[in-house]
Amino acid sequence: MNRALRRISIAVLVMFVLLLVNVNYLQGFQTASLASKPGNSRAFYAAQNQYQRGNIVTADGVTIATSVKSSGANDSIKYQRKYPQGPEYAAVTGAETIFSNSGIEAAQNSLLSGNDSALDVRKIVDLVTGKTTKGATVELTINSKAQTAAYDALKALGKPGAAVAIDPKTGAILAMASYPSYDPNVLAIHDGTELNKVDKELLADKAQPLLNRALLGTYPPGSTFKIVTSSAYLTQNPNSTINTRVDSPTQLTLPQTAHVLHNDQGEACGDGSGQAPLITAFAQSCDTTFGKIGIQVGANSLNDMAQKFGMNDANLNIPLPVAKSNYVIPPSQALTAFSAIGQFSDTVTPLQEAMLAAAIANNGTLMKPYLVKQVMASDLSTVQSTGQSVLSQPVSPSVAGSIKQMMLAVVQQPEGTAYAFNQGVTGIQIAGKTGTAETGTISLNDAAFTSFAPYANPNIAVGVIIQGGGYGASAAAPIAVQVIKAYQSAVGNQ
Repeated sequence: MNRALRRISIAVLVMFVLLLVNVNYLQGFQTASLASKPGNSRAFYAAQNQYQRGNIVTADGVTIATSVKSSGANDSIKYQRKYPQGPEYAAVTGAETIFSNSGIEAAQNSLLSGNDSALDVRKIVDLVTGKTTKGATVELTINSKAQTAAYDALKALGKPGAAVAIDPKTGAILAMASYPSYDPNVLAIHDGTELNKVDKELLADKAQPLLNRALLGTYPPGSTFKIVTSSAYLTQNPNSTINTRVDSPTQLTLPQTAHVLHNDQGEACGDGSGQAPLITAFAQSCDTTFGKIGIQVGANSLNDMAQKFGMNDANLNIPLPVAKSNYVIPPSQALTAFSAIGQFSDTVTPLQEAMLAAAIANNGTLMKPYLVKQVMASDLSTVQSTGQSVLSQPVSPSVAGSIKQMMLAVVQQPEGTAYAFNQGVTGIQIAGKTGTAETGTISLNDAAFTSFAPYANPNIAVGVIIQGGGYGASAAAPIAVQVIKAYQSAVGNQ
């Protein structure tokens, strides 16, 4: 019996020592992690009553999230979060609630709340000087004019979709809008019962306003994927040029099947001779041409090129998480033809659409997209800043130059699929690629467009996807144009 009691006593003592070690470890080394942990309402209340949460601002100085003193007489929380532009920036800011955060509010929570260790020196100074400690200000890369143009254009169209704009030379995200959206102010309330009610209503909404389609929505790219297919072809065939004549039949019987691939509306490609210059086939977006090119270059080459453009990357963040854009290697040559024209299992985010054009615009170099420009303490000293970095080199400058010319033909040449919409655009030379993707639902093709401008010296690349929009040229391209025009107006046409 004594021996048994001794064993139990030792076991209890060991567990007690482990408990003490764990408690001290948590208090000494995990305080910041616990304070910023989602759902830690005690930390939320403490932070809201101790520090005024920092602002979120655009690159051109527009405040899109701020904290003010609570006005409610019975409100136990000192500060109230406000979002002046509401739904327009919801895909960027997310929302801060008493239970959890989303968007930039979540990604930069420790800095915004003032609990990050990077702000410790500032806290000591404030303690000595008697100043009120505030959370850090997060300055984004967003341009307010481009953002407003993107959101307003999506809202005016009224269909689910998203638009993303990138500076191709740096990777800075200039606009990121999703529609339908929601008003973060309705979630930034201090009544838990009311918050649960509002949250359930938003989650139950079939329009999915809480879904950030710009980063988390994935859709078939349609013919915008022909940028990848063309890149693989020109890289694999260095002696080919944009004027190389390629097989362009009106109908393409796919290998080992009885299936016949047609061009849109059954039209002939080029002059109908069965061959056409590569630039003509690209501008006209001939499915038979690129289906056959896909078979020739092979699924593995398409996969390698897609990955260089950023697809199949599950670790991309900006710092918000980004859904993986997918290229799945098809099991047959017939399905490879479909994947080469942006069908089969190809899926992309609107961000990925912008990345396609950005890499071409930047002479074949794809910069890593980023949303946070810098973080500043309450005394305006810089706490953190984001450095530019190369994500990959999908193609050589020579290949990029060829695809630039082909994307210009899509918009500027009469045979180009986006020529008609461009007739109302003056003063800005835009290059792009349209996409119309079958979704399996009758009359509900998704519309896509990826573009850059100005052609001679690109400073913006825009990707747009509209669910059920139909043709890329009629639904997605006009939205991209509005974003481009707004940005050029803001920074000056270079």
